[in-house]
Amino acid sequence: MTSGWGERIRRRAGSVVMDGFYGGLARLFQHHPLAKPGLYNVEVLRDIPYTTSGRREHLLDVYRPTDREGPRPVVLYVHGGGFRILSKDTHWVMGLAFARRGFVVFNISYRLAPAHRYPAALEDAAAAYVWLARSASAYGGDLGTLVLAGESAGANLVTALTVAACYRRDEPLARAVWDTGVVPRGLWPACGLLQATDSARFARRRHLPSFVADRLVEVESAYLGEDARPGDPRYDLADPLCVLERGVAPERPLPACFTSVGTKDPILDDTRRLRAAYDRLGVPCEDRYYEGEMHAFQALAFRPNARACWRDTFAFFEQHLGMDLCATTHLPLEGPSSILTALWRTRSPT
Repeated sequence: MTSGWGERIRRRAGSVVMDGFYGGLARLFQHHPLAKPGLYNVEVLRDIPYTTSGRREHLLDVYRPTDREGPRPVVLYVHGGGFRILSKDTHWVMGLAFARRGFVVFNISYRLAPAHRYPAALEDAAAAYVWLARSASAYGGDLGTLVLAGESAGANLVTALTVAACYRRDEPLARAVWDTGVVPRGLWPACGLLQATDSARFARRRHLPSFVADRLVEVESAYLGEDARPGDPRYDLADPLCVLERGVAPERPLPACFTSVGTKDPILDDTRRLRAAYDRLGVPCEDRYYEGEMHAFQALAFRPNARACWRDTFAFFEQHLGMDLCATTHLPLEGPSSILTALWRTRSPT
């Protein structure tokens, strides 16, 4: 009893530390002078409800370029955080990065575990998808060039949305996505936890520090509870990778996929499995592995590998969306690196 209580306290403390670290980092960067969207010809429309619930979790922010006319490609961005921490507000740099390259970005929050377990987060992401299908054009978005993007837990959610959009399924949330008729053209599940069940599989394949192993167990138990098992149909959309691995041809075409991960990411194996599943289905998928990088490294865009990841991401979607994204901005710096590099240099003694 004492051991179990101590373990729960340890896991909860780790969650608080991680939330505080990433949340504080995001707020720090947001106050830097170079973080102002107007400097990059981007406007931000904040706290738009995508349901009528009135809940703070059911709001999104729109990032859109102001220096181009006509419909623009669309990104629906879903943040990570192990399904239980962070929000759209901690992921503002992702919205700004895509908008700088000409996308209209819809960056959402959603209900978090353990207070709201599966499928709450996915229900919210599906509700945002339905809202987007009705509303994107009013913000200058072209749903014919929709990209679904997210990292870590967010990668899980956007991959599940992809399954719901391309396979006719019985779950109410999946039917709602399917019924929109909107099919994504691109998918970016960065450093994805693409199977939420059986989190112990990572530790079986390699030795993990106890802190990391705790986080993975905590993610699964907080999001799914204690009784979820791989193959249980109730948790099918918590394991979208497993759905794709069945090799069943989709009724609608799967989007081209770019998937990126650091070589020191403890959940790297899910990225490898996604590429293999896409290959079996005969759909374009490019997987990139960035040497020495840990989980969610692309957010630290002052790092060379992070900047390379953003360049690779935009190059992939430029190719598969059939448009010149690089020409949508005249800024000399790439991706979100202008913000974070500037901040890093102001803090560096050199």
